[in-house]
Amino acid sequence: MALIKFKVENRDGSVAELEIPDDMSLSLMEALKASEYNILATCGGMALCATCHVQVKEGLDNLPEKNDAEWDMLDTLPDAHHDSRLACQIRINELIEGAYFKILGPEHE
Repeated sequence: MALIKFKVENRDGSVAELEIPDDMSLSLMEALKASEYNILATCGGMALCATCHVQVKEGLDNLPEKNDAEWDMLDTLPDAHHDSRLACQIRINELIEGAYFKILGPEHE
């Protein structure tokens, strides 16, 4: 088991480094929720709601390409850019080591 380190910027601008084990097959969305970030994740990780929208500020080139479902959901967002991703579609593995994500999706009430 390795610990994957990456940074997360919350909606209030605070930045923290997370260390998540790579042996649990978690998505970034699941890791953020487990780390008590306020992520709505309405669809539970099926790329159907875009409520886990993040901006990849560092490390975008290391991530796998977006699949069709992720492209389709990001197309519905007025604030999506080339560096937008759905956290549910990013796996915690060595590819995100050192990455920097900014949470953009709506807050859970």
